[in-house]
Amino acid sequence: MSEKLKYAVFGGGSWATAIVKMLCENLDEVGWYMRNNYALEHLKKHGHNPNYLSSVEFNLKQLNLSNNINQTVNWADVLIFVVPSAFLHKELEKLTVSLEDKIVFSAIKGIVPETSLIVGDHFNTHYKVPFNNIGVISGPCHAEEVALERLSYLTIASADDEKAKMIANVLSSEYIKCTTSDDVLGIEYAAMLKNIYAVAAGIAHGLGYGDNFQSVLMSNAIREMKKYVKKVHKMKRDINDSAYLGDLLVTGYSIFSRNRLFGTMIGKGYTVKSAQLEMSMIAEGFYATKSAYNLNQQKGKKKAKTPIINTVYGILYENKDPKKTFKKLTEKLN
Repeated sequence: MSEKLKYAVFGGGSWATAIVKMLCENLDEVGWYMRNNYALEHLKKHGHNPNYLSSVEFNLKQLNLSNNINQTVNWADVLIFVVPSAFLHKELEKLTVSLEDKIVFSAIKGIVPETSLIVGDHFNTHYKVPFNNIGVISGPCHAEEVALERLSYLTIASADDEKAKMIANVLSSEYIKCTTSDDVLGIEYAAMLKNIYAVAAGIAHGLGYGDNFQSVLMSNAIREMKKYVKKVHKMKRDINDSAYLGDLLVTGYSIFSRNRLFGTMIGKGYTVKSAQLEMSMIAEGFYATKSAYNLNQQKGKKKAKTPIINTVYGILYENKDPKKTFKKLTEKLN
């Protein structure tokens, strides 16, 4: 089935570039939509993305490149979206063609701000994509290590097990191992939350907290994640699986984690705006913090206890002093 279908990736960042690389290991042709015309023309001429993972060289004969989203959607059967959540709504507004008969997988870690929906729900509610045609590609995995072809693991989630296996098959290689899951919503929420906890880990690092505290912070974070995800989507899951705990750990500790880097800058005294300007990549955790906090507050008395999310929200959105706010957090952890 997978060999007959056409696959396309939507996005021009590091994770989009990594997924195209994975697909090119197994497919003769891969569609790639990039809205940045300069990057697209550079790729056509030089065979690599000038802005992200520029060491990855592509065989241009394998790529169907376009900066027209409708053209790429028309061409492909399976659409893999890797656009930052903060910009997804704007990109999808360009659509004049239907997604109803497409298989849509998301590698986006966040909530769509305009609708306060996770990406899967957004595609189902606003683009009428059936839930059985929706899936999630999650870690633990950093794009930079994919570029280096270091052994990495992915979790592919879909309500339709056959589709999950299909995506796993086209992404697998000697250095990419894939497992499947049916916890689409849980994994999608966990992927959003781990970015917030990585920002927290970064803030702690920037403030001078050491490894001893980081271990306590991460162990509290996974318990907080468990409570939060259970509130939004109750089902049987093992929060210690790689899709949850593993993804949290790699994002919280890795030198490649842009969310940790963003948090570190905040902890060192950067303002939110100056930290964002300094970084060349999007820190999804900034947007995820506001969405996750507001979503939880809407539950009133039934909300989950989220001291870490609340702390990060206070620092990023209420201009609270990181040093004083984190000191208060340390008294709530165990």
